[in-house]
Parts: sequence; C-alpha cells; structure tokens
Amino acid sequence: MNGISRGKTTRKYFTPNRKDTMQAYFMLAPMLIGFALFTIYPMLWLIQWSWFDYNGISTPKFIGFDNYVRAFMRDSHYWQSLLNTSFIVVLKFVLEIPLALFLAVVLNSNRKINSLFRTIFFSPTIVSTAIVGIVFFLMFEPFQGAVNQLLKSANLIDSPINWFGDKWLADIVIIVASVWKGFGVNMIFFIMGLQNIPQDIYECADIDGVTKWKKFKSITLPMLASTGKVVMMLFIVNSIKMSDLVLVLTNGQPGGSTEVVMSYTFKFFFSYGAADMISQYGYSSALAVITALILSIVVGLYMTLTRNVGDHY
Repeated sequence: MNGISRGKTTRKYFTPNRKDTMQAYFMLAPMLIGFALFTIYPMLWLIQWSWFDYNGISTPKFIGFDNYVRAFMRDSHYWQSLLNTSFIVVLKFVLEIPLALFLAVVLNSNRKINSLFRTIFFSPTIVSTAIVGIVFFLMFEPFQGAVNQLLKSANLIDSPINWFGDKWLADIVIIVASVWKGFGVNMIFFIMGLQNIPQDIYECADIDGVTKWKKFKSITLPMLASTGKVVMMLFIVNSIKMSDLVLVLTNGQPGGSTEVVMSYTFKFFFSYGAADMISQYGYSSALAVITALILSIVVGLYMTLTRNVGDHY
C-alpha cells in the first residue's frame, strides 16, 4: 500500500504543468546565470567600491559618502557632461527618429530596389564605432578635411572651419556621426511595425477617398505607437550611454566641453584625460551609480508617461 501511495504522490507531483515549468526554468538557466554573472555582479561590485577610496594599487579605504559628496558638491565637470549629454540626446532625437520614420514609410514595400536601399541605410549600424569616429574626424579635419574642401569649392567659406575648436561645432559633428550610425536600426524597427498594420484598413481608407497625409496621421502613426514607444525607449538608453564615439572623435575636446557623462566616468576608471594619473575606481564607481540612477529615473518617467500609448490598438 505504501508503494502504491508513493507512486500516486510522484505522479501527482510531476503534472504536465509542473513539467513545463521545470523545463522552462532549465532553458532559462544559462541566460539567468549569465545575467547574474555579467550584469548583477558588476552592479553590486560598483555599489561596493563607490564607498571606498581605491586606485587599484593601494589598500582600499572606506570613506562612506565622500565620493557622492564630491560628485554632487565639488565636481561641476560631471554635471556639465550630463548637460552636454542631454543636449546631444535632444538634437539626436529631433533628427534621427523623424528620419528613420520617413525612410521606413518610403521603403515599406516588397520591391527589390527598396530591399537594396534598406541594406544600404542599415549598413552603418554594423560598422565599428571606432571606425565611424575616425572617418568623421578625417572628414571634418580643419585643414585637409573633405567637408571644408567641399565648402571652399562651393565658395561657401573663405577659410577653413575649425570644427573641433568650438564646443557647439564639435557637438554638431558628434550628433551627425551618431545619427548616421544609428538611424538605420530604428528604420528597420519602424518597417517591422508598419508591416504589422493590416492592409485592409488602408484599403477602406482608399475607398473613402482619404488622402495620404490623413492616412499617415490617422492610421499609420496611431497603429505604430507601440513600436515607436519601444524605439524611443531604446534610443534614450543608448544615447545616454554613448561614450566610445566621443572618445574617438573629440576625446571631450575642446577643454572637456564635449565630454558626455559616460566618457567622463570612463576616464576616471582608466586614468587619462580629465582624471588624475592614477585610476580612481571608487570615485568612478560612484559616478556610474549616480548615472545609473539618473538613467533609471528618466526611463521610469518615460514608461509612466507612455503607459497607455498604443493600448487602444
């Protein structure tokens, strides 16, 4: 009787739903382990070292909130880099998102020529950021750069423009390079969203004599809202995290005025540029934690404000 009872208990425990759940956990386990090792652990490491004065060589010294006090009260350059990041993100948004949406609408068909142009426009996304930075630096180089040569040939300027000698001009170069590299992937996202819109709606609109602009405004944009919500969230996160392009293109020059928040933090980790000669792991960890909190607040506000966007479709 006991054997029969144990057999029934075992069969009851391994029900189909429980088996599916266990299988799902086993399949997710590699990803969860990788997430814990390469995301959660580094975050905990940053938070831990943000409480210490540590340069990677000497003995770590616990200093409590001193790194955070330094960032908030004495390091105006960090907040300037944050403002410059915000400026770049806003201008990038104004240029990149409308451009990506326009090209997605234009190329949203199955014609072979459109497939060719999609590939061409997407190709900058897969190019190394370091290569993009070098190419744009050579293009905008003050004396031998292609842009100045072209402007002089068209008699638009008399003397070469020092694109990297002024903060605003250098920021424009960064924005142009970043838009060129990033608009292609957003275009693909928008095309995917457009292809999920039922064509019956457009056919009904054609029967009613609706103009192309009204179809775009009243059908395409509302039904693309869910895709646009995701695209803009990824855009915000990736733009605030931008660092490698700035490091290659301007390295924060002139005078650190084009520094963005992540490149500024990066330099304290690897001891060059605006930082001292010795790495400041403790202070750079504190800056990374502050930046992560700011990014979390921005994304949280965005998700709250767009909570109901696209839900009615």
